[in-house]
Amino acid sequence: MSTIVGSLWWMLVALGVLVTFHEFGHFWVARRFGVQVQKFSVGFGRALWSRRGKDGTEYVIAALPLGGYVTFLDESRLDERQGDVPEAQLDRAFNRKPVLARIAIVAAGPLANLLLAIALLWTMLVIGRPDYAAVVGKADGIAAQAGMQAGDAIQSIDGRDTPTWSEAALALTVAAMDRKPATLTVRPANGGEATRILAMDRLPAGFDEQRAIEATGLIPRYQLLPPIAGTIEEGSPAWGVLAEGDRITAIDSHPVASFEDISPLLRALGARGGPGMIEVERDGERLALEIVPLKLDNPDGSSSWRLGIGNAFTQAPAHDAVLRYGPLAAVPAAFGATWQLARDSLGMLWRMVNGSASVRNVSGPITIARYANASAQMGPAWFLNFLALLSVSLAIINLMPIPVLDGGHLLYYLIELAIGRPLGERAMIAGQYLGLALLAGMMGLAFYNDILHLVS
Repeated sequence: MSTIVGSLWWMLVALGVLVTFHEFGHFWVARRFGVQVQKFSVGFGRALWSRRGKDGTEYVIAALPLGGYVTFLDESRLDERQGDVPEAQLDRAFNRKPVLARIAIVAAGPLANLLLAIALLWTMLVIGRPDYAAVVGKADGIAAQAGMQAGDAIQSIDGRDTPTWSEAALALTVAAMDRKPATLTVRPANGGEATRILAMDRLPAGFDEQRAIEATGLIPRYQLLPPIAGTIEEGSPAWGVLAEGDRITAIDSHPVASFEDISPLLRALGARGGPGMIEVERDGERLALEIVPLKLDNPDGSSSWRLGIGNAFTQAPAHDAVLRYGPLAAVPAAFGATWQLARDSLGMLWRMVNGSASVRNVSGPITIARYANASAQMGPAWFLNFLALLSVSLAIINLMPIPVLDGGHLLYYLIELAIGRPLGERAMIAGQYLGLALLAGMMGLAFYNDILHLVS
């Protein structure tokens, strides 16, 4: 399956599941309050399939699968006049129900998405999500200044447990955007427990939020490449000395643990001048070979040193950790994870409003499709994790007090509850236009960011 086809397919699957549950929330609660549901549609536009049930509801799957809707029997609809409601059915009209009942019906959609997220995360935790251990591979910059060292296992960040690197990465990114010192509880390689304070307030201005962890100087262990030679560049210092498959164990008597260790050791060797010794393992034998790194003058006046070798590994390493719980233990964990997703999503919205986070974090359907396909390729647990995140995001977006969204309708009903009567028709029409303009702006920004991500 090609990337484009796969992205489109998995986005349709994701939106189909989330929209169906969202609209079913409205549908189920409306039926409990005796409201006549006229149409339950997954998607917009021309109907691809429809059936009228014994309950009088028309069930539809439409051509444009980027949303859905439920329509109720209602005397006062603004977008689609339905004519007079028969006298015998007035008690089943949405607008005739008490305001608290209407609030419950409207809030049921976002609530259904939150309940779905809990169920998805419970399933994910029981299945087990493969991941990488939250272990430091290398520390430079402010991470090194905080005392972080290779082999440190990160236990928590600002009180937030980090069982895998995914949780650690998210917590570090949030701390970086907030520009506040982060408190890390770590277990050093030699045992015990220690506390490290990362001075996130010292990050450079305008750092790339998508690479916040790199800005701290932390490199996770799983990203370190093994020091195994791949391609040997003809005419380079390594040509005729090293062979493909050699594992480099030391340079000038300094041990080499990863491919990233080679560059600074070459720089030190070059600064010392003269040839040096490179130790390798080849076919079970240990060899000590003489090497003279090549000096390159950079445009900025600095110098760098190279051997002319590539790394033998180009694929992502195998996962070395699994986030998994038993069926009972996964219940509170799923509730906690859903709450954390909601907090993170609301926090990101607030950061974009106050300017501490870039609006480039707003994603549109293209980015969603790409992530849907990528998570599906990583396995069912990761796809469930993605669905849960999207479900929580859908709930939060729908609860925003923007007319035409659920949150806008809830705002109307709360005002009605406060003043004792519905808002006037002119005020509601003005709100609808304002809501459509805000949504159009948000969608435009999302598509703009999608295009930027594609070309950057």
